[in-house]
Amino acid sequence: MDYVLLIAGFIGLFLGGDALVRGAAGLARRLGIPPLVIGLTIVGFGTSTPELLVSVDAAMRGVPDIAVGNVVGSNIGNILLIAGLSALIYPIRIVGDTLRRDTAVMMAATLALVPLFWLGSMGRLSGGLLVAALATYLYIAFRQGGNDHEDTGTTAVPPAWVSVLWLVGGIVVLMFGAQALVEGAVNIARRFGVSEAFIGLSVVAVGTSLPELATSVIAAIKRQSEIAIGNIVGSNIFNILGILGLTAVISPIPVADRFIGFDLPVMLAASLVLTAFLVLRPVIGRVSGGLMLAAYAAYLWGAQAI
Repeated sequence: MDYVLLIAGFIGLFLGGDALVRGAAGLARRLGIPPLVIGLTIVGFGTSTPELLVSVDAAMRGVPDIAVGNVVGSNIGNILLIAGLSALIYPIRIVGDTLRRDTAVMMAATLALVPLFWLGSMGRLSGGLLVAALATYLYIAFRQGGNDHEDTGTTAVPPAWVSVLWLVGGIVVLMFGAQALVEGAVNIARRFGVSEAFIGLSVVAVGTSLPELATSVIAAIKRQSEIAIGNIVGSNIFNILGILGLTAVISPIPVADRFIGFDLPVMLAASLVLTAFLVLRPVIGRVSGGLMLAAYAAYLWGAQAI
């Protein structure tokens, strides 16, 4: 039964995330928001909704290692797995200053976790500060969005009511998917003696990242680099500022030592590598993508040994 819950959770998160992204992107295009801003904010937030629901649910169930591991593991997977796979499919080209600005925000948010994790727990005050930083980021992103180039795509924009239906339906499916995934993962971890932290960093993190994976891979196949990489950067920002922040506000979460000694340094290193690529190079090629995938496999091997 636990495996059925796990699979049902994966399917629910994938379908719900896809519906949420469809609705959010449709509304954003109808409002004339440029594609990069859509990727960094609307799509990035939409694909991060599974992480939010899973982390909040895990924290309220008394399994904080899954709540924290879900966010940290998702951010590592977004960079090494999803960006690596996207670049392997089609090289990611970096365009304009907006993406570089938001990459700096992602790096700053990641660095902010160092003192917060060292405190040993994240309380409501820390969570509130992260949420406030997210609100500031969103305000600046949308204010400056008009300076970016407009969406020149010829794809028909659906009516607003259709996009709203996608949004509402996606949220409902995501809620059920998140509950099923957490319950199944916790039960399986306890049965086989696997740490809840590793389950959160691997199975749950990959499961909640399915919408990001689908969005970025499809964007790479369609050669829409802005959406592919913007989705990853935006999602990582939301994971830290929004998901960890809101989770801590709702239910303060303790941070295990393993996150400080191993997983957070890996997330910092991965974020630094992505930042270096986006700032110093005009393209992330297939060789770099392959190396990122190899690094992700090495990380999972090391994570399960702790």
